[in-house]
Amino acid sequence: MELKPTESELEILQILWKMGKATVRDVHEELAKTKAAGYTTTLKLMQIMDEKGLVERDTTSRTHIYKALYSQEKAQTSALNKILSTVFEGSTSDLVIQALGHHKASKDEIDAIKSYLEKFDKH
Repeated sequence: MELKPTESELEILQILWKMGKATVRDVHEELAKTKAAGYTTTLKLMQIMDEKGLVERDTTSRTHIYKALYSQEKAQTSALNKILSTVFEGSTSDLVIQALGHHKASKDEIDAIKSYLEKFDKH
């Protein structure tokens, strides 16, 4: 069965992806910048995430250190597959057109997309 993090778990994973490793307090302080969340709620969520295999907890020191086991790439792929199948009825071109048509992409991003597409033309 594939792991599917909840929205709250994804918020915690995003913090861990940025920080690499963090304590519950570190994660809680980051969450508190954008939403009201109790410390004990953050602690409980991270304990559940450890049980689910989304994060790993290092208990060798008094303060437990957490790191993400669920990768950002896996989260992106899972979310994209869900959006692609449910919202765009499997049409990759519709998804890309919507993304590029409604969100400003930098020149570097456009160049990276062109380079990626050229790889497909060579096959």
